[in-house]
Amino acid sequence: MNARTEPEEAEPATPVRPPIIRELLLVAGLFLVYKCGRQLATGHTAEAFRNAHRVWDAERWLRLPDEDAAQSLLLYGDGLVHVANTYYATVHFPATAAFLVWLYLRRPAHYVWARRVLAAVTAAALVVHLTFPLAPPRMLAATGLIDTARVYGPSVYGPPRTDTLSNQFAAMPSLHFGWALMVAVGLIVATRSRRRWLWLLHPLVTLLVIVGTANHYWLDALIASALLGVALAVIRAPRRTVTAAGRGAPTGGPAQPAGEKALVGAGR
Repeated sequence: MNARTEPEEAEPATPVRPPIIRELLLVAGLFLVYKCGRQLATGHTAEAFRNAHRVWDAERWLRLPDEDAAQSLLLYGDGLVHVANTYYATVHFPATAAFLVWLYLRRPAHYVWARRVLAAVTAAALVVHLTFPLAPPRMLAATGLIDTARVYGPSVYGPPRTDTLSNQFAAMPSLHFGWALMVAVGLIVATRSRRRWLWLLHPLVTLLVIVGTANHYWLDALIASALLGVALAVIRAPRRTVTAAGRGAPTGGPAQPAGEKALVGAGR
């Protein structure tokens, strides 16, 4: 078989699932590094507010939609804004964890790919958080936005000066949106259902929630999307083999023997 006819390397028909103990320790370690890294960025209040004014002015210069439009939509009813606050507080980590667990059990090769992408995006986001502290719009009086979680509940943040669990000046990029977008991309790539594109509703709802609750600017989501795009370009999704038995050969091409494996893109 020469170089022209030799098939490119593909994912094994039954990929080996990574050891679960190692994966649990790895994911837990990445989470702890992220949480500790966020704490290193605390104590930069003045710089965070200066950067917030710069981001707000940049959005107006770029003629991006006003965040007030998203908040006004959520404030249409007390019940709706309460649901949005609850979504912000409770969906982020469980949805990402469920996504990784499902891939681990059903699509091991895609699990490794998704875990690497999420780790790369999170690491890049941590660097931005450390070098560009940013106060969220709910803290910036110039935006005219309210802190919906504080007013309507539930809230996951305490007063910034006494909050030792999170860095509230790490608005850019938004990992709420970046992770949600990766969950949708990963499920679209790893599955074949015609309805798989509905997974895009998750990042779309997340975008409305993070902006409407005044926790993030539009630019926070755009930067997160850019980081994810770079990670996806560098860390390629796996390819897998399928059995071609029962499938017709392409028009004008030779018939493929039954049982022969054919390469397909993982995203089809």
